[in-house]
Amino acid sequence: MADQDERGASGRAAGRGAKSASGLARGRNETEEERADRRWGELIQEIRVAQTGVQILFGFLLTVVFTPRYQELASTDKGIYIATVALGASATGALIGPVSFHRIVAGRRIKPQTVQWASRLTFIGLLLLLATLVSALFLVLRVATSDHFVPWLVAGVVGWYLVCWYVLPLWVRHRYTMRDAP
Repeated sequence: MADQDERGASGRAAGRGAKSASGLARGRNETEEERADRRWGELIQEIRVAQTGVQILFGFLLTVVFTPRYQELASTDKGIYIATVALGASATGALIGPVSFHRIVAGRRIKPQTVQWASRLTFIGLLLLLATLVSALFLVLRVATSDHFVPWLVAGVVGWYLVCWYVLPLWVRHRYTMRDAP
């Protein structure tokens, strides 16, 4: 995108269909506003997936305190529960935040900046969702069993989440971005 901005409008028209050394097209020929519109649409689709999961989990967490078993929990487990609810509320806020952000700044001709800030909120929301899931899993497994393998099992699940959500995408980004570098 940087070289498209440097070429200007006339360069964009001349650069249509430009190929990299590997013969593959080098991205899209779109204005900054077109790119922001496309990225906004993609971001909203991503948020819909994450929002659904966090809202279902958060809704479930809110009901736990009203069950008879809650009063029987040890103070440590109640502390973990409270932390889990706070994390779930924070994740919900961060993942809904881009909608409010967009609504407040819509029509101000700052869509590229809006997309950038909404993307940051979404990333924070995903980190908070990760923490919520880990905390909820830890609490449930502590209540379900008193075995000493619980922290190890939770650590394994955390590792799996990290691989799926961050390690693999970062590896792919690095591997395939570097391939087309001059």
